[in-house]
Amino acid sequence: MTYIIQTNHLTKKYKGTTVVSNVNMNVKKGEIYGFLGPNGAGKTTVMKMIMNLIKPTSGEIIISGETVTPKSYEILKRMGSIIEYPVFYDKLTARENLELHSDYMGYYNKSAIDTALDMVKLKNFEGKAVKDFSLGMKQRLGLARAIITKPEILILDEPTNGLDPVGIKEFRNLFQMLSKDYGMTLLISSHILGEIEQIADTIGVIKDGTLVEEVLMETIRLQNTEYIELKTDDVKKASYVIKESLYITNFKILDDVTIRIYDINTAQGKISKTLVLNGVSVESINKKDNTLEDYFLKMINGGVVHA
Repeated sequence: MTYIIQTNHLTKKYKGTTVVSNVNMNVKKGEIYGFLGPNGAGKTTVMKMIMNLIKPTSGEIIISGETVTPKSYEILKRMGSIIEYPVFYDKLTARENLELHSDYMGYYNKSAIDTALDMVKLKNFEGKAVKDFSLGMKQRLGLARAIITKPEILILDEPTNGLDPVGIKEFRNLFQMLSKDYGMTLLISSHILGEIEQIADTIGVIKDGTLVEEVLMETIRLQNTEYIELKTDDVKKASYVIKESLYITNFKILDDVTIRIYDINTAQGKISKTLVLNGVSVESINKKDNTLEDYFLKMINGGVVHA
């Protein structure tokens, strides 16, 4: 198996406080790796270390088999990134910003600017000063700058910030295209778990600076369990009816109004009818699947899913 990004015991301390601890990450060439974790978990710090923007306290980063050092300039030329909010020369246009970046990178394929602007749907705004851009437009320009040199690796920290639902979908399709058609490897952090669920090949979950799980998205999908979610104003009486009248024992009370029934052989209609006939009001009853969000919450809560 070919890994294009690896970290070995990657650790970062600030003034004696450990913010990233012994992270061993393995990103396969050509895949989309979803990097998930609560705010402050260490995602951005790890990404900055991979990009050589900050120096690790200990551990190593290996890109395409080569250990990253402060002088690994050639490695960095093969990478594109959006880390936190992208910054531009505000008085210049989108095109002028991309021309400056291309010159800085020593990349002189001018047609690549047209391609990048077209990919992120900014072709009609290329002559507009960046100071007049919305947050979403700046994110689009940031992505154009990241992909203009056709890098092998894209490091994207919350790349859909400021985008509307249409923009998020467009970015999702673009990420998949870059991975499949261009063979790029994408390391993406995001708080929009539903989007990551649709595009990621592998998931890494970080909590309190520690990588607690690294798993194939396909493995998560295979673990998905169907269940019936019931909402009622009397969970105590409802649970009694479910057990004594429907003879269902595989269920769980999640909170004051919610019950999950894992025995899906009993029809929803029968459950609802039996509850109502026994004087239990049913606010809603739906069949659902465990999602990436459920898996993520389980990981960050020490293996316990909280509704």
